[in-house]
Amino acid sequence: MRYFALATDYDGTLAADGRVTKDTLTALKQLRASGRKLILVTGRELDDLLQVFEQIDLFDYVVAENGALLYCPASRQEKLLGEPAPTEFIKALRDRQVNPLSVGRVIVATWHPQETAVLETIRDLGLELQVIFNKGAVMVLPSGINKAAGLAAALDEMKLSPHNVVGVGDAENDHAFLSVCECSVAVANALPMLKERVDFVTDSSRGDGVIELIDKLIASDLSELDEQLQRHNILLGTKKDNSEVNIQPSGSSILLAGTSGGGKSTLATAVLERIAEQKYQFCIIDPEGDYENFEGAVVLGDAERSPRLTEVLDLLEKPYENVVVNLLGIAVEDRPAFFAELLPALLELRSRTGRPHWIVVDEAHHLMPASWNPASLTLPQQLEGMMLITVHPDRVAAAGLSLINTIVTVGNSPQENIKAFCEALGDCPPQIAPQTLETGEALAWFRGKQTEPFCFRIAPGHRERRRHARKYAEGELGEDKSFYFQGSQGKLNLRAQNLILFIQIAEGVDDETWLYHLQRGDYSRWFRQAIKDESLAEEAEEIEQNNRTSAHESRDAIKGAIAQHYTLPA
Repeated sequence: MRYFALATDYDGTLAADGRVTKDTLTALKQLRASGRKLILVTGRELDDLLQVFEQIDLFDYVVAENGALLYCPASRQEKLLGEPAPTEFIKALRDRQVNPLSVGRVIVATWHPQETAVLETIRDLGLELQVIFNKGAVMVLPSGINKAAGLAAALDEMKLSPHNVVGVGDAENDHAFLSVCECSVAVANALPMLKERVDFVTDSSRGDGVIELIDKLIASDLSELDEQLQRHNILLGTKKDNSEVNIQPSGSSILLAGTSGGGKSTLATAVLERIAEQKYQFCIIDPEGDYENFEGAVVLGDAERSPRLTEVLDLLEKPYENVVVNLLGIAVEDRPAFFAELLPALLELRSRTGRPHWIVVDEAHHLMPASWNPASLTLPQQLEGMMLITVHPDRVAAAGLSLINTIVTVGNSPQENIKAFCEALGDCPPQIAPQTLETGEALAWFRGKQTEPFCFRIAPGHRERRRHARKYAEGELGEDKSFYFQGSQGKLNLRAQNLILFIQIAEGVDDETWLYHLQRGDYSRWFRQAIKDESLAEEAEEIEQNNRTSAHESRDAIKGAIAQHYTLPA
């Protein structure tokens, strides 16, 4: 199951004229019976809501006052998410004859056309308050408080990720919380601007639209919308025509195969960085300690200490904690048994929470060997959000390979990896001509789709870009990629094999030599062709084309441009 909770607005979405119909209530009960949670997200004050909606206990949590108040119907506990409005602010509004005026636990609300008086009062008193508009309502809240902040607080209490939530609304103040939900929905009567920004618009209005959405959730978990949820896609790279190669964060299981040194780690790290950037939770099972320095994840275990199953699960209970399970402290022959115990526990957690969204198994041929008897018992028939990384796909248990729908291979003879994968499953491999991939390239095949395997250039992650930045700044470029200060007469032959030496030599050469290369456009050409930094090259071109710039000024400008792009040693 992908969607574990429905977050819904009240007025104009769930309710019409403040009331919820019996049919809508029946649909809400059916959704709860499916094992999903319900969250009400409303601009109403809690006391007002309790008067008009007696069935509030259908909801696990209520976000009231447009995100300022969290209420648990089961325990009747309230939690303020912002500071109440200052008394002098309330008094000033009343002195200005602002009417009607409603004061909640935190929220202060009125109606159009009182917004001018409200804004002037905030300005005159120098308060850090925000004004939110909603179909004529004027709501005043502390800065940073909105429906998205309130929903986040509710999800923290429930230990759920917004990636496992569907949100539905109808008005301006719903933009914030819908934007953080994995799938955003507007009912048919919603404002046009909201309908333009959501992932799906129901055919029916208000409560009937919510019923329509609930029916789809129960029937298919909204799988029919997967293809149009493009905003969550994970970038792999680009084809020759510059079109992007993406995978969907849900519904994808990847085999990443290839020879050592072929770029598997580069691609895996880049994909994991993008998964983390979008706040999907991942768990990496790392037999060789290759991910012990991965940013944004907690590493459990090392060469001296084996990880404990309980501590892995305790961390993953927190929606935003990513975990690397380092197996160096476990004997090689015992690692498959540890993994056989860990994987069912991860899948049980996923069955309750939808997380971890991704389970990454490095050295999969060791942890899930072809001879591994428990594999068919441990692995379900379908398993999404799985990434298997291996040098030898033919040595991975067939039960594991059968889960894969996306194959990405790097290094020498990439077609052989796809062939080995298919043969291990008894499938007929696609026809692929023998080929050699260049560094930074990969071959992809979306199994089960009517597409042929294709090559693409890997989009490097932050770590890889930083590594290349260090290489260009202080590494050793080859003779054919180095810059040579020679001058107009060719009397010099000063080689700069990186940016540090380029700056050092540039500071020492005479003005005539510096200007000779400047006027020829040699600096921008080197930055573009050897350093492969188009942005730096464009800045250098502007400096080169400024005929009024002196040798001293242009030298400082080029040095400054390099310093902006690369962190050089002091």
